[in-house]
Amino acid sequence: MKNARTFWLAFAFIFGFLVVLAPRGRAQDQPGPVIVKETKHAFLPRLGENAPTLPKTSRPYAEETPSVQVAISAAQLAAPLTQAASPALSGSASTSLTTNSGLDILGLGNGFPGYSIQNIIPSTNGAAGTTQYVQFVNESIAVFNKSNGNLISGPTNVNTLWKSLGAPCSATANIDGIVQFDKMANVWVVMMPLYTTPPYFCIAVSTSADATGSWNLYAFEPPPNSTLCHCRMMPDYPKLGIWPDAYYISYHQAWNLNYEGPAACAVNRAAMLNGNAATMQCFYNTGASNPAWLPSDLDGSTPPPSGSPNYYLAYDINDHSLDIWQFHVDWNTPSNSTLTGPTNIPVASFLEPCGDGVPIFTPQDNCVPQSGTSQMLGAFGDELMYRVAYRNFGSYQSLVANHTVQVASGSNQTGLRWYELRNSGSGFSVYQQGTYSPDASYRWMGSIGMDKAGDIAMGYNVSSGSMNPSIRYTGRVPVDALGQMENEVDVLNSASVPHASQTNTYRWGDYASLAIDPSDDCTFWYTTEYQPSGGNNHWSTRIASFNFPTCSGVTTPPAWSIVNKASIFGNPITSLTVPATGSGNLLAVAVMFNGNTSISSISDNAGNTYVSAGARATKSGNSSEIWYAASSKSGATVITPHFAGSPTHVEITSWEVSGLATSGPDAANATTGNITANNTAGASVTTSQAGDFVVSVMFAGSANLTSMTSGNEFTDDFKTNGNGWARITSNSASAGAHQASWYTANPTGVYCSSSVAFLP
Repeated sequence: MKNARTFWLAFAFIFGFLVVLAPRGRAQDQPGPVIVKETKHAFLPRLGENAPTLPKTSRPYAEETPSVQVAISAAQLAAPLTQAASPALSGSASTSLTTNSGLDILGLGNGFPGYSIQNIIPSTNGAAGTTQYVQFVNESIAVFNKSNGNLISGPTNVNTLWKSLGAPCSATANIDGIVQFDKMANVWVVMMPLYTTPPYFCIAVSTSADATGSWNLYAFEPPPNSTLCHCRMMPDYPKLGIWPDAYYISYHQAWNLNYEGPAACAVNRAAMLNGNAATMQCFYNTGASNPAWLPSDLDGSTPPPSGSPNYYLAYDINDHSLDIWQFHVDWNTPSNSTLTGPTNIPVASFLEPCGDGVPIFTPQDNCVPQSGTSQMLGAFGDELMYRVAYRNFGSYQSLVANHTVQVASGSNQTGLRWYELRNSGSGFSVYQQGTYSPDASYRWMGSIGMDKAGDIAMGYNVSSGSMNPSIRYTGRVPVDALGQMENEVDVLNSASVPHASQTNTYRWGDYASLAIDPSDDCTFWYTTEYQPSGGNNHWSTRIASFNFPTCSGVTTPPAWSIVNKASIFGNPITSLTVPATGSGNLLAVAVMFNGNTSISSISDNAGNTYVSAGARATKSGNSSEIWYAASSKSGATVITPHFAGSPTHVEITSWEVSGLATSGPDAANATTGNITANNTAGASVTTSQAGDFVVSVMFAGSANLTSMTSGNEFTDDFKTNGNGWARITSNSASAGAHQASWYTANPTGVYCSSSVAFLP
């Protein structure tokens, strides 16, 4: 549940009693973390097939024939949509979203065989492994075959997972559980909080990628908070992030029906992977004025830089910005563990949905309309929605996050504010942001992620006074304008799933789940709730998968080819004459020169517009720069760089390339240094997809660059004079890091190197 007040009031209403937490123990305040030893750990030989869940309510329940139970090819919505104005951000969503659809199947909930509704609302979560998809909804889990959607195991009372550990974890199943797939170790991680006295975290880590196999099981008591109440607070609404050095947890501290601030814990991942005794380190004296946190969760095959902290992100309700904390854990010397922050990240202004303005979700944010009923739904706009997805692209690190906002003043309409933050070495800042609201409908309950190609997908619910709540997703590719998503795919309509409005409560779940598939690092798996037609207000969930063709390789991106190329060098050189260029191509221009100056602009006699690719290197009066012009005009013959000063030596190399995108570079980098005898490495670029056109140039102050280093993937495209060399990769270059290098027998002087990758 979302917070202590809402949880306990809802718990009392549904189950007829109110659990009261009793103070336990006392912990001395300390500058470092509180160390929590496991209560116990055990080994489960095999989860296998277990008894199905049992109903927990006595409310009338009507079974319904399941809707689609196996894979369905989802047709896409054809009609383009336009984006309405939103606070501080506006734009269009007129680009047609192109994705490859996969599964579209019924998840746990009403109509699922063997499943009985346990709570009035679902907390829907799921993750993809190498061959399986595991869904965790309220107190039950189910394991599916990822390739065809067939049920492998379950639905299972999740406390069955801890049967070898014993009470309290084996005795009680609870809501707010999270399932994750640890992509670095190819194992499953399941976390379940217990709102008991005392409270517990029950954590299970599988020993393989088979969720029906064996597991290492653990129980932890959250530490007492000596500052507030000398008590063990309820670990409400916990979330889990996978990181190389720990499993990171955030939760709301709840005491006496009040929110008392966020808590952050790190659990010893290495110990749990090996089935050894484990500890947990927690920071909890954070203050109730701090908003709820989410830990960053690693996606992709590239880990964060060695020793990197985990990043906890929140939006600051006090000034409508983002706050980021850094949690660095030291398992050898726990007193060295630190939680630092917050670092404030300004963002475009936004309005909280439904005029809420109250920290931590309250019933005041009910404003989402539905067709055929006056019952409004809660927008959950008080905090970031799970997950904060992290990805390391080499030259930069990325975080994506989302939350619900009010689209405009004077209207309760809700949309989804989303962010991509980037860190290129000096800390995270906003790279792009947007508010997705392409029409008059209300959108909320989002979850966001990014694939290995830099494509971003976002799933959510959508409703209005003229439609029943449905499930949709949108997305963007790197060549889209910054801050813009494309149009939508409706998951329910695509699979012809009948759905209705919800009339028995304003509550609409607590979160949804968008996960990335570790097998291809391209496929997104989204799960959330909906109301089935004829379901008597008993919810269902849906599981849908999709990917972007440019990431998956299902549709091969067009290969680029060099149409024209030319080079010139001398003392001095003012322009480069090339054969007549064609129309609609990309013109890449590398310029290497001396003198304490820079390029102020580049022009040609055809009227093409050249811009810097962002890769300028300069050292000791030597410089290299790469510029480009997109969507070339035919007839250009003379390319002229204009300098801020007057160089005495200039070298110019140009390429006209067909089949390249008309947007900016995929990656760019510049380096300088001293020439070495062997393997003088140029600037490295990390591309987001296969087939990029990668150009790398090096200009040496005095050394003669005589050849390529053996085994270099770059081709010798131009040797200008002995001091400069330009290279390109073939169009079969894979996604990842690319770095040219040069050889000289006379290692004297300095060099400047610039590299740029352009998307096909």
